[in-house]
Amino acid sequence: MFASLNHRAYRLWFAGALVANVGTWMQRIAQDWLVYTDLSAESGIAIGTVTALQFLPALLLGPYAGLLADRLPRRGLLMLTQALMGLLALGLGLLVLLGEATLWHVWLFALGLGVVSALDNPVRQTFVAELVPNETLPNAVALNSASFNAARLIGPAVSGLAIAAFGAGWVFVINAVSFVFTIIALLAMRTSDLVPVPHAERAKGQLREGFAYLRRRSDLMLILVVIGVASAFGLNFQMTSAMMARSEFGQGAADYGILGSIMAIGSLAGALLTARLGKPRVRRILVASLLFGVTSCLMAMAPTYWTYAVATIPVGFFTLTMLTSANTYMQTSTAPEMRGRVMAFYLMVLLGSTPIGSPVVGWIGETLGPRWSIGAGGIATVVIAAVGMAWARRRWDVELHYVPGAARRTQRFQVTSAADRARVDEAAQEVA
Repeated sequence: MFASLNHRAYRLWFAGALVANVGTWMQRIAQDWLVYTDLSAESGIAIGTVTALQFLPALLLGPYAGLLADRLPRRGLLMLTQALMGLLALGLGLLVLLGEATLWHVWLFALGLGVVSALDNPVRQTFVAELVPNETLPNAVALNSASFNAARLIGPAVSGLAIAAFGAGWVFVINAVSFVFTIIALLAMRTSDLVPVPHAERAKGQLREGFAYLRRRSDLMLILVVIGVASAFGLNFQMTSAMMARSEFGQGAADYGILGSIMAIGSLAGALLTARLGKPRVRRILVASLLFGVTSCLMAMAPTYWTYAVATIPVGFFTLTMLTSANTYMQTSTAPEMRGRVMAFYLMVLLGSTPIGSPVVGWIGETLGPRWSIGAGGIATVVIAAVGMAWARRRWDVELHYVPGAARRTQRFQVTSAADRARVDEAAQEVA
């Protein structure tokens, strides 16, 4: 389960990223709570707009960021993006502490953070391949998700308590300091610790080349569609939990933060399980997305604050099983020189669909109530997962064949698809 930690570079990265992730989760909670309770009249649309602005750049800049990740030194790019994110967090924190922050200030900083994050995300994802050997990459990707969700276990609760005690401004300042740890970890890595990964040479049409590569891979396209719908309408927990805690259950900032930490129990379990299982298949991603949708619908019907809190655990578990498996599959089944562009398209769908869905989910919560904002996302994910399963069964025409072995106790099975059979038939005709 922890095989990647045997490598020095990955240990440094894991430790630095864990601290920075705690700060990131603290800021996410503080930002949404500040907008929802202090800078608006508990407006779901206002909080949805902040989320949309933060993730909109991923939709617009994702492919170009992926191309940079394929071309340029990744460690240097990460140092730059981490420093910029720290400066943005510090700037917003100072505005809040000085009492000058307004709603449009938060929107502007959310957009700036979104631009830097759009550049950071593909590099961060593909840099993992330089920290461990290729056979350990699935484990490293899964442990990255475990680190992110271990931070999620700590960050929201600490953020809620800090907001109640000191206010949101100091939370932003703490997040700014946390990025220093990632930069120190990157500087401490030796060149000999890193695994050489091919870079793409500068050439024309490389974005089109990346998109054409995806179009030829029906398995990757299916994952993108399912994750896109789930992200747009189902993965809005910061916003929906804020509305549920405040409007449905009448709770404060500390209780809102606790919800994120409780959900992280399930998220961390899902990430660790994925690390143990190794390289995933498309089937696992589809089943996990279906169960995520079902458990989200059940969570929306929870009658009390504490039943809602407990219901977040299975939702977190299937969320991370779905996302970590999808992330791992996209990275490990892609050619190394195409990985940055493929991961950029994946992150563009994962993060860029949020600006499309979050205002709609916010409107649903404000118009029909917070429960429907969660239920609508759950229903949408169940539908797309079921459609994806049906499409895969029909498109790939998967069959199971028994092949008798020479020995009595030997039993061998082989799985073939329509595409496999077509390639065999084509080869046979060429031989003939």
